[in-house]
Amino acid sequence: MIRIQSLFDFYLKSSIHVALSVYALVRMTQYMFAIPYDESIAFFAFFGTIVGYNFVKYDALARAKKRMMRNELKLIAFLSFISLLAVGFYFFQLELVTQIVAVAVLILTLLYTLPFFPNRRNARNWAGVKIYIVALCWVGVTLMLPLVNAHHALGQDFFIKCVQRFILVFDLILVFEIIDLANDDPHLKTVPQQIGVKQTKLLGLLLLIPFYFLEFFKINFIQKQLVVNLVLVVMLSLFLIFSNTNRSKYYTSFWVESIPILWWLMVVLL
Repeated sequence: MIRIQSLFDFYLKSSIHVALSVYALVRMTQYMFAIPYDESIAFFAFFGTIVGYNFVKYDALARAKKRMMRNELKLIAFLSFISLLAVGFYFFQLELVTQIVAVAVLILTLLYTLPFFPNRRNARNWAGVKIYIVALCWVGVTLMLPLVNAHHALGQDFFIKCVQRFILVFDLILVFEIIDLANDDPHLKTVPQQIGVKQTKLLGLLLLIPFYFLEFFKINFIQKQLVVNLVLVVMLSLFLIFSNTNRSKYYTSFWVESIPILWWLMVVLL
């Protein structure tokens, strides 16, 4: 049992689970816009998420304690290196314009992680900015990259989906910020720190209203998507309502990050 628990924790800590969520959203984009399955963009997003998230989470720790890295951290570093090779392989299979957009997203990720400006901390520590940068990165990787790589026109449906995808990721991050409220640096000025937990939950719930009803304004309207989206809205609403600082780490690191995967599986099953 302990062995299974350790493997499961490694699965979460190494960002494989969040990478599956990104992969699921890429597949959702391909479904919504009737794009044939493209392995290169799907796996580029999957392995890129592992590299990006592990770099953000463990870069400073690895540099500070490189002489006494635990075995778990060494395994995560090895997985990240293999994933980096995979990212390079799939990157050169993408269209040139997709590569340019991918580099732009990479720069945004590095800005989030590294202090580029003198006497400034990285964007991750800029007051109130973190949630917007992360949401924009997810929109770029899971929505823009698949469409650009497929040479799909970026019309009305694209902009509607950008707003919906941003709201989805924004709400998911709100749950994380509520759970981490007791441990977050007050200078981060996360949404719960600025407006309180109750108002944060209310904000998240209100944002789900345009998320759902924007579906009606799509040119390529898919009726059964309304049912799937309703289930998604109910799930996310419940996670928001019942989130608090006493929840276990699995509440967000597994269950909340499973929502995009469940969303995609609902579409596959329907």
